[in-house]
Amino acid sequence: MVAHLPYFGKLAKMLKIKKMKKTILPALLFGLFMVSCTTDDAGDDIASANNYLELNAGNYWTYDITGTTLSGRDSLYVANDTVIDGNGYKKLKARAISTGFYSTTLHNNSVRKLNSSLVMSGSTGLNLGAVLPVNIVLDDFIIFRENADAGAQLSLLTDTSTQTFEGYPLNLEYSLKTVAGETLATYSSPNGDSYSDVKSVTLTLNIAISTTINVLGFDVDIPIMNSQDVITSTHYYAKNIGMVYANTTISYDLEDFSQAGFELPIPDSGSDTQEEFLDIYVSE
Repeated sequence: MVAHLPYFGKLAKMLKIKKMKKTILPALLFGLFMVSCTTDDAGDDIASANNYLELNAGNYWTYDITGTTLSGRDSLYVANDTVIDGNGYKKLKARAISTGFYSTTLHNNSVRKLNSSLVMSGSTGLNLGAVLPVNIVLDDFIIFRENADAGAQLSLLTDTSTQTFEGYPLNLEYSLKTVAGETLATYSSPNGDSYSDVKSVTLTLNIAISTTINVLGFDVDIPIMNSQDVITSTHYYAKNIGMVYANTTISYDLEDFSQAGFELPIPDSGSDTQEEFLDIYVSE
């Protein structure tokens, strides 16, 4: 699944870099897959009978989305059973085109409970719009763990890639990780809704981009974007309900490479935010 995130269209435009008046990043990350360097530092996972995302067929969660770029309403639901490498999963889908980061990320992907964790498999997209999609293959990537201590790293995927566009090699270093957050006996989301037995987890996407140009016969590395957290998204899960609130931030700070002959059509830095509030749900 290559999900299109209309919410991230603004960032896609922000990160479109031109040499003079020619675009060099229109399809930069198509076919770019993260398949190596998977780690889990959260320690042993102990089986639990508790559920923080009930994966029974027919369950659904509807979210109201508010953002500085787009607002809307999403509906995520458990669609069907599926089997991957002999393991049973639940396929999640979103109705229509999703606006929210959470629903779009889980759409058309497979989730199962493993001990006290929720793990996801599939070809999920952290797709930053049509210009800058980051396509990531996940294999039991941990999106939540009940028994993890606050600050424990749950999953980490890292990879590098070099792609050529219009003669310019674009070098990427990127990572996707989840980190366990706080445990709350009671929690009130920013819209005033209250929940009990809540645990949070934060997902972070970090990217660095550079290119190599030839100057007087010598190859010179030019940083386009130094390593930085481009997406940070914190999700709050309530026992027996599911994800009840998400806050997602996009931020970037490009390098000044005007001396290398590149034209920047955008400000050197920017940010964007989005919130997802659970409205109605069926979780049985």
